Amino acid sequence: MCRVCIPAHAAAGIGDPACKFARPTWRRAAIGNPQSAIGNLRLSVVIPVYNERETIAEILRRVEATGLAHEIIVVDDASTDGTRDILQQLAASTAEACPERSRGGGCATLRLLLHEKNRGKGRALRTGFDAATGDVILVQDADLEYDPADYPVLLKPIVDGVADVVIGSRFLGGPHRVLYFWHYLGNRFLTTFSNLVNNLNLTDMECCYKVFRAEVLRGVALRSERFGIEPELVACAAKLRCRIYEVPVSYFGRDYAAGKKITWRDGLAALWHILRFAFTRPRRKGGSSK
Repeated sequence: MCRVCIPAHAAAGIGDPACKFARPTWRRAAIGNPQSAIGNLRLSVVIPVYNERETIAEILRRVEATGLAHEIIVVDDASTDGTRDILQQLAASTAEACPERSRGGGCATLRLLLHEKNRGKGRALRTGFDAATGDVILVQDADLEYDPADYPVLLKPIVDGVADVVIGSRFLGGPHRVLYFWHYLGNRFLTTFSNLVNNLNLTDMECCYKVFRAEVLRGVALRSERFGIEPELVACAAKLRCRIYEVPVSYFGRDYAAGKKITWRDGLAALWHILRFAFTRPRRKGGSSK
């Protein structure tokens, strides 16, 4: 465990030049008042990672730059491209870089958890959820498709006390890169089917950004290993009768040449998982169903 404080030049020194990941000028670069955005709650950011050597240092820098995270939990799912080496270097180099964290300008705690075998995104998230100590848990991908500058809008319904779960949506008016029509159509189909079986009206069930009051996750034994974790989390929230809010987020989608991993096979699997979790109750940790 260490304190993470990663300046821009440090992130640029590992992987590709920093200019490749430069934030567009129309995006805000920093959170004005972290205290007002998070209140007295402690935020755990969970980042599952697999083969993201070109982006991992930059996403850690961006998360830390928000000033909102109490801890950043990175779960390396047996990366083979050097990502783990980069993470271990960052952990070692930042261990003494920051004084004790203070809200609104200090450093978050970086916790690096390692899988010795590749288990999938779902298993990596479950490892991170089990380790989280915050009052609020937020899921962040490591590939720069989602911008941590959106944290305040994601956190606000929970901070205001009106939501137990907040889910981001790429289809509610936020800026997004235009990419694949068939991905869009598949997403809409899966979201509609998930809404049908869970009696919800989400617009983007597959969005990475999902935020939970910690007690929602701590009492539930999740089961998914791979991308089935997205429909499982939504079904779990619906069956537990959580207060669910949806907010617009920006999306800087990447193509397959840039390392995008999800395929049509994952779409078919998601369909199965939606059905699977539609007819099963969430299990309490320990074995019984709720």
